[in-house]
Amino acid sequence: MRTDDLRTLPGGDWDVVVRDFRWRVADDFSIARACCDAWAEVKPGRVAIIDIGDDGARSVWSYGRLRDASDRLAAAMRGYGVGKGDRVAILLSQSPEVMIAHFAAMKLGAIVLPLVTLFGEDALAYRLGDSGAVLAVTDDANLDKLVSAAAGADIGTIVTTGSRRAEGSPRVVPWADALSLASGGFVSEAVKADDPALLIYTSGTTGSPKGALHAHRVLIGHLPAVEMVLERMPVAGDVGWTPADWAWIGGLMDLAMPCLYFGIPLVAHGMRKFDPVAAYRLISKENINVSFLPPTALKLMRQADVPDRVSMRAIGSGGESLGADLLDWGREQLGAPINELYGQTECNLVVASSAGLGVLRPGAMGKPVPGHDVAIIDSVGAELPVGEVGEIAVRRGDPVMFLGYWNQPEKTAEKFGGNWMRTGDLGRADADGYLTYVSRDDDIITSAGYRIGPTEIENCLTGDADVVMAAAVGVPDPVRTEIVKAFVVLREGASRDGVAERLVARVRERVSPHMAPRAVEFVESLPVTATGKIMRRVLREA
Repeated sequence: MRTDDLRTLPGGDWDVVVRDFRWRVADDFSIARACCDAWAEVKPGRVAIIDIGDDGARSVWSYGRLRDASDRLAAAMRGYGVGKGDRVAILLSQSPEVMIAHFAAMKLGAIVLPLVTLFGEDALAYRLGDSGAVLAVTDDANLDKLVSAAAGADIGTIVTTGSRRAEGSPRVVPWADALSLASGGFVSEAVKADDPALLIYTSGTTGSPKGALHAHRVLIGHLPAVEMVLERMPVAGDVGWTPADWAWIGGLMDLAMPCLYFGIPLVAHGMRKFDPVAAYRLISKENINVSFLPPTALKLMRQADVPDRVSMRAIGSGGESLGADLLDWGREQLGAPINELYGQTECNLVVASSAGLGVLRPGAMGKPVPGHDVAIIDSVGAELPVGEVGEIAVRRGDPVMFLGYWNQPEKTAEKFGGNWMRTGDLGRADADGYLTYVSRDDDIITSAGYRIGPTEIENCLTGDADVVMAAAVGVPDPVRTEIVKAFVVLREGASRDGVAERLVARVRERVSPHMAPRAVEFVESLPVTATGKIMRRVLREA
């Protein structure tokens, strides 16, 4: 297997890449085969995952070892009654067992339900009940929570990576016991590229979370953007890591699965709470040089000293727009461009930047990734002229686009308008084809006749040396309809004296007087979703 055969982007400059791009999605494409078994057949000893435990213990997993373990777990799952189309929940922090469980379920034609370990019992119960999951994989630390959440759900068996066991409903089986029951000669179920593989729930920033159902082809749909953002990966010597939870589509599909697909060693090390100093230590010790780092992680890393031993090759970031100050810091301190990317759970990585391809403009997300037809449309689905703010939309038929919301055909229908999938995000395009994110439609601030998006304000505020995080929302005003209010988290030890006035002046001077906050509130933290996105709705309601 040659890495050239795996790449989706053609060579050349941007114009050549766009001109020569063609989708290549085999009818029988399988994520488990592409990311595990295909490598195990030709290079079984190749390093797949480097597991770093909480205690610092280090273990290396080859592709051959991953294949054997996933075959055994798949055989055990089959014995527990899991079949094609069944949902298998995975509640684990970053570890080889996460990928083993993914591949095992997919080899049965089952659908993987990734769950974030930070979820509480109510959040788990909702997803387990809504999805109808029949089996779950977890560890002893999350077992009690999962057992309680599974009450009333369809879960019949829970496999735990620990040693605890229990009879009853659901029965609890230790990982070692499950694998020991498997016999040899396992044969995977035949799957198609359009068969469902993943059920990932939206973050729930607007209403109840919905299960976005994705086919096996979703991985291929991600790869052009990954190659753009991570500067033509794979490159010899690459080692990848992301602090993003692998249960989030960003952590799973923006880096983890692509690393395994391209044969790049993937570091597995979960952090319950992101620690920039520990992150730098891990990057240095494991020679990590490609990473997906969410904006919150980058902002915290900027507040810590960067060790001399850190030398990155490429960094991708998405979820919130980045300002020019943060991009400059990345180049100067980390030695790598921070390339932005855009997408959502239903249709991820459709817009991206790439310094190496000359697609980079501070303040813009980038350009539509080759293979993805992205436009700015109005309320009736007509494309808007350059410069006008409208809804970001993606044309139907895209390999990265979801199959639909789980058991919610009416919500699926609402997501589409004609030939376009509506993102619910507002943006604008310029004459050069760059797209700029303005806001979620429901985050727009209406003040004195102006429609103001919070992103530019927040980027400006976090450019101040004392500001770690910031959020801008609209609050009612009898004269202006709404005024801009900023919620600000300061770095530890920073004085508040005079800071509010300084921040207002900064936005007034650097962005626009009409966008300057008229109120500033200092807070210890901001409400965020499990995926790290600021929940401005919560701030508005408060």
